[in-house]
Amino acid sequence: MENLISLVNKLQRACTALGDHGEESALPTLWDSLPSIAVVGGQSSGKSSVLESVVGKDFLPRGSGIVTRRPLVLQLHRIDGDREYAEFMHVPRKRFTDFAMVRKEIADETDRQTGHGKGISSVPIHLSIFSPNVVNLTLIDLPGLTKVAVEGQPESIVQEIENMVRAFIEKPNCIILAVSPANQDLATSDAIKISREVDPKGERTFGVLTKIDLMDKGTDAVDILEGRAYRLQFPWIGVVNRSQQDINKSVDMIAARRRERDYFANTPEYKHLAHRMGSEHLAKSLSKHLESVIKSRIPGLQSLITKTVAELETELTRLGKPIANDAGGKLYTIMEICRMFDGIYKEHLDGVRPGGEKIYHVFDNQFPVAIKRLQFDKQLSMENVRKLITEADGYQPHLIAPEQGYRRLIESCLVHGILKELVHKAINETHELKQFPTLRVEVGNAAFESLERMRDESKKNTLKLVDMETSYLTVDFFRKLPQDVEKGGNPSHSIFDRYNDSYLRRIGTTVLAYVNMVSSTLRNSIPKSIVYCQVREAKRSLLDHFFTELGAREIRQLSKLLDEDPAVMERRTNLAKRLELYRSAQAEIDAVAWSK
Repeated sequence: MENLISLVNKLQRACTALGDHGEESALPTLWDSLPSIAVVGGQSSGKSSVLESVVGKDFLPRGSGIVTRRPLVLQLHRIDGDREYAEFMHVPRKRFTDFAMVRKEIADETDRQTGHGKGISSVPIHLSIFSPNVVNLTLIDLPGLTKVAVEGQPESIVQEIENMVRAFIEKPNCIILAVSPANQDLATSDAIKISREVDPKGERTFGVLTKIDLMDKGTDAVDILEGRAYRLQFPWIGVVNRSQQDINKSVDMIAARRRERDYFANTPEYKHLAHRMGSEHLAKSLSKHLESVIKSRIPGLQSLITKTVAELETELTRLGKPIANDAGGKLYTIMEICRMFDGIYKEHLDGVRPGGEKIYHVFDNQFPVAIKRLQFDKQLSMENVRKLITEADGYQPHLIAPEQGYRRLIESCLVHGILKELVHKAINETHELKQFPTLRVEVGNAAFESLERMRDESKKNTLKLVDMETSYLTVDFFRKLPQDVEKGGNPSHSIFDRYNDSYLRRIGTTVLAYVNMVSSTLRNSIPKSIVYCQVREAKRSLLDHFFTELGAREIRQLSKLLDEDPAVMERRTNLAKRLELYRSAQAEIDAVAWSK
């Protein structure tokens, strides 16, 4: 069972080291899920003396006003032998054997966090004490409740302390050790008042009654100790601390404990309660109860940790990897993100993702319809044929290949528009680019510039196909048109009488057939040229120019591309620390579970 308290000790230390103090934040907190015992009391309640009696050492700062200004997580470890020493988490690998120096270090560390004034802080100090004279136990000493601010403190200090104490003890996993002096009316006890507010049924409150030996003559605390004055689920425990005179004389703690036992055993009013009175009984009762609470919480704690680890991993994945500090690391990060974008873009073109099918829709539907709209038959009307024949010697290319219509079609850049649209889609679907706005813009611009170059090259090559058709006619096709008298004319007549309407009509029909043949050829070859020059190149080398230019950039320029939001960077760092905490907790709990 001792492993259970040691387990919580380790987890609490890890929480503090990694910034989890149980305060409200946007991050999940493990601290609040860990069972703990918080010591609560007014400034004159004898709270510090109770803790020193449990430990058996003088180690807490003393003085007037608010002395405890930060939570002190006091972890007691029972060891064999006769050595006694203390360790602070903020001073690793240093053992304190002089407990006067422990007191000084608590005061100094408090000042380091809060300044030399009278301010308070919720960031805890972790102190571990190793001794053969203690039980395994962890207590959290909280600042003493007060009703009046002392000199040098703001008036708000009263409410600030109460808020801090309440934040600790209102957690359902917190066991409350409410310390009240017997020589004051219990109804005015600060500890009872605040514990009643957060634990009205007294189900997790231990009542400790101090200064019993200082009560007015003729009065006693039996009604309180037997639970008649104020009932709690656990029996009240009375303690007798050292007096101020004892402290001034440096009376030994062991002797003080012996005198405490004698007081309860020999005082008639308390003799029947002596077996459950005193600081030693208090420590054992708290240790036993803490062990049972931890044991009951382990399964729920395991579930919580497993769930939180998964949530933290998911969010860290969403936020992306942290940025490297060196130029090589930054360049690698940029290249990797660009490759992710490039891969998504190719998936669109290959049909793995939607969008690429629009290119084939252009070739299968829009392109043929556009060719039909060119209306070649109107250009080959009887009037145009007659005019062209009378003005030219033979059949000129522009007669049978009206390339201007094709040029207009090619220059309309339907496929180029689709490729640009897919760049937008791929950028929006590349999660890593959302992390870096400047890189997102530069990748988009680089992709568009590449597409412009590919479009110009595609236009040039595709127009060559049209120019090839207009520069040379397939002669065999026109051998069907012999200049024969029988077929329509007399060579001795003038050119205006040589061809009748029937022959001209035949020329127009034949040329239109040739144009349709050329159109059929171009309908197949133009898509191939466009796909080769634009789609294929976009898949192969969309960001090649950008990669080449990146290699020449200095680290300052690369850093500008990775201009992540500082808030995102901070959250990633905090999440990584919190994930480390939860994974450590998971390993520690699993180790204890396996040992059982």
